[in-house]
Amino acid sequence: QWIDSGNRTCPITKLPLSENPSLIPNHALRSLISNFAHVIPKESSRPRTQQELSQSQSQALISTLVSRSSSNASKLESLTRLVRLTKRDSSIRRKVTESGAVRAALDCVDSCNQVLQEKSLSLLLNLSLEDDNKVGLVADGVIRRIVAVLRVGSPDCKAIAATLLTSLAVVEVNKATIGSYPDAISALVYLLRVGNDRERKESATALYALCSFMDN
Repeated sequence: QWIDSGNRTCPITKLPLSENPSLIPNHALRSLISNFAHVIPKESSRPRTQQELSQSQSQALISTLVSRSSSNASKLESLTRLVRLTKRDSSIRRKVTESGAVRAALDCVDSCNQVLQEKSLSLLLNLSLEDDNKVGLVADGVIRRIVAVLRVGSPDCKAIAATLLTSLAVVEVNKATIGSYPDAISALVYLLRVGNDRERKESATALYALCSFMDN
């Protein structure tokens, strides 16, 4: 639309474009955007105020999630609410990451409870929206969990796991790390062959993102 309107500058940098600019579609980013609302539960019709999304509220939810004494039901409730809070609030995403809750979320991904697994993957997907978190999540061992989910998770969990790989692969160094991980690419290829429509779409998008790194 920008080009068709007669503009010949970059809308971000304002620098002049060439006479016939080469436009390359970012399918990976487009897929992340289109699936964001589908993956995350819809908010209530009344928008939450910043006061309602208080730091004390998020801290209480984090404390429940990381506590070893919390039941699965309590962790599920905390994850569900944290998914909503981290959907649009960058400051809460940073707070969740800095609090050590990532480890607790990763432990929930290992759970045999599919609902708990799905919510924890959704939270990790939200946290991966922060560029500073992408490398940290990989360092914390998220790839091993994702590959396991791609193999034996529920259809919804597999789709979210593939979307999470796409998000992490935005960072170039992560493309190499993911590609060199045993079974990561083969798990996506397998899902591309046998998955449902959503699983195949997300696995194809993840593979597209990963294959921009030549070794992959």
